[in-house]
Amino acid sequence: MFNISFNFINKIKRNLFPFYKNKELRIIFNKIQEGYSPDIVTARFVGGCVRKYLTNEKIDDIDVATILSTKEIKDKFKDTNFKVFETGVEHGTVTLVSKNYKVELTTLRKDVKTDGRHAEVEYIDDWKLDSERRDFTINAIYLDINGKVYDPQMGRFDLKNNNIKFIGDPQKRVEEDYLRIIRFIRFKIMYNSNVEITTSSAIKQNLNGIKKISKERILLELFKILDLKNFVDINESNYLKEIFILIFPELDNLKRLDRLKKICDHSQINKELLLAILLIDDKNSHEYFGHKYNVSNNIKNNLHLLAKNYEFLRENKNFFTKDLEKNVYLYKKDNLINLNILNFVINAKLKFEDFSETLNKILKSKTHQFNFDGKYLMENGMRQGSLIGKVLKQIEEEWINNNFQISKDRVKEIIKLSTN
Repeated sequence: MFNISFNFINKIKRNLFPFYKNKELRIIFNKIQEGYSPDIVTARFVGGCVRKYLTNEKIDDIDVATILSTKEIKDKFKDTNFKVFETGVEHGTVTLVSKNYKVELTTLRKDVKTDGRHAEVEYIDDWKLDSERRDFTINAIYLDINGKVYDPQMGRFDLKNNNIKFIGDPQKRVEEDYLRIIRFIRFKIMYNSNVEITTSSAIKQNLNGIKKISKERILLELFKILDLKNFVDINESNYLKEIFILIFPELDNLKRLDRLKKICDHSQINKELLLAILLIDDKNSHEYFGHKYNVSNNIKNNLHLLAKNYEFLRENKNFFTKDLEKNVYLYKKDNLINLNILNFVINAKLKFEDFSETLNKILKSKTHQFNFDGKYLMENGMRQGSLIGKVLKQIEEEWINNNFQISKDRVKEIIKLSTN
């Protein structure tokens, strides 16, 4: 009941105080309009913020289309409280950053030449032509600063009916930029819609074109897919599952998502955990994936740690019992919680009761603090140098193995022995 009331209140707030009435956003639009006749529309919101406004969802990113060039934008905001960043000048894009907002402004354009990876564009001041170069009808809905909708591609109708429809010929649009295949999959998952036969044909015929796309662009789209709250339902659509695995063959453990839904909701799952669930297996798929897409060291390290601990868990029946406090100290509770989830989704024979019992043990387990450091060792007779680290490690290991207890006299004895 509380969630229903909370969501209802948020919906009322969004209706009474729509995002476009925000003071900072109005300042941006007024600044862009300076020097132009009131009957000329110089800027409109577009893309995700408009979709989310129309569907009463929380708005995060703000995208604005404008007839101004990047140079004109930079000149207009040069002496304002907004910081201007050249985030994509070569594509006609700059970003304005204030205390509360990050607004991406892009000059209207049309494609002159495309090769499936990059587009040669011409900057224009024609809103309809700009809409024709966009990928899907739901991404070509514009909203002005007064809340008036401009919808040249009938995107609102498709949005209302959860229909992800290419603008124009699907085959042609995909060939212009093969990344649109993955974007299509993302929006299909997001809106849980059916697939038209002509679109399906265009997607399947052009899958090889994805090899021409940079790994960075593909990875960015994948992360957006994994962030979708209903990604865990992908198994309900044979078509989406088939295409997803063809694009990302390393992530073929999708059946694990069915068990994941039994123990977690979307708010408890992040993309790093999803990657681990889909990648960690006997084939070391996580290592291949990390190398193929050159993922961040942070993600590589998290995947490596979970994979290593999963091996420890398989080899050590006491991992979550007698050795739990030791492992909580060594690997932290968050990692063990994720490991417990990973263990459950991989092992079909593991019961929900077993998962819950282990989770409760992890949550209730003591967290120990090692209170000795290099300074303490030097205050008790050790000279500064590489030996300090080795001795500290020896003391820590003895402390852990002795049920997290060690006397100061014993520490001094270890120091004395190491310096003789």
